[in-house]
Amino acid sequence: MAEEETPETDAPSDAPREAEETGSAEATHPSASDDASVSDDAATTPGAEAQPQEAGEGPAAPQQPAEVLPPKERKRRAKAAKGPRRPSTPEDRDAARARKRELRKEARTRLREKRRREPAAGKTESQAEPRRRVSGRQKTRQGVVVSDRAAKTITVRIDTAHRHPRYEKIVRTSRTLHAHDERSEAHIGDTVVVRECRPLSRSKRWRLERVVERAG
Repeated sequence: MAEEETPETDAPSDAPREAEETGSAEATHPSASDDASVSDDAATTPGAEAQPQEAGEGPAAPQQPAEVLPPKERKRRAKAAKGPRRPSTPEDRDAARARKRELRKEARTRLREKRRREPAAGKTESQAEPRRRVSGRQKTRQGVVVSDRAAKTITVRIDTAHRHPRYEKIVRTSRTLHAHDERSEAHIGDTVVVRECRPLSRSKRWRLERVVERAG
């Protein structure tokens, strides 16, 4: 009777060992169970396959063709990109011109005052002074009377001679002019001096001043 009761007491001692072995095996390999659970969740989750693919993976999206614009539209967009236009109304343009004239006038005034305050450097006193224009100084010419047929008018020939700058030859030229002779003092062949004057007629710009030598 004692021999039959022995195996019944040993059975409970083996069960905990098997439980411990299975628990240790699961503890040493947790990744396998986790991977299986993740795969099951992915398979059961709806819409998992509809996620967008990352860049560089899969076929590229088709490129849209470049927009073709007519010439007028291109010009209009180019003008719009440049910014606001200049004044387009006549009043605005007149105002801009008036402003420019005022600025130029102010600049000239400042420059004139600066030159007046600061004399020109490197110039003598005679050069620094402004040139004075002498009025009333008329030209005089000496010539020979070649005609006195017209009333109160004589034709005078002016002879000139100069050396040619290249060939060094004496070049002689002459020209004639009409002079006013109020008293008819000069005659053909006389050497006279005429002076410049205001226009007296269509061709007379000279007046007889004196007779230097009479014709012999």
